[in-house]
Amino acid sequence: MNHLRHGLSVGIERMGNDFFLSLKVVGKLTHADYQIITPMIDSAIATLKDPNVDVLIDATELEGWELRAAWDDFKLGLKHNNEFNKIALVGNKNWQEMAAKVGAWFISGEMKYFENMTDATAWLKK
Repeated sequence: MNHLRHGLSVGIERMGNDFFLSLKVVGKLTHADYQIITPMIDSAIATLKDPNVDVLIDATELEGWELRAAWDDFKLGLKHNNEFNKIALVGNKNWQEMAAKVGAWFISGEMKYFENMTDATAWLKK
């Protein structure tokens, strides 16, 4: 039996109303992955008054999304659009860089693509 590794791991840190979310995405994301992660993110953000969220996404092992999962990702971004300050996407594929550019159209904060974690983290700390 062949089991393909996929999913999301999440790290959440809070300092007052500043909120740092780190995501590691692996394989091809599914709708079931978003059914687990979305309530966690919603709950964490709901506890903050006027949240200011910085996000670090490690997509170096991301292979893509199922169609329904891509829609889930889009809805999650729209739902929390005004709460995102900066989103750093670390990847290693051309389509990931394009996804970051398109994603930036749908959030009020900044979104930027990086090829290494050091540069992404430095940008988030500015």
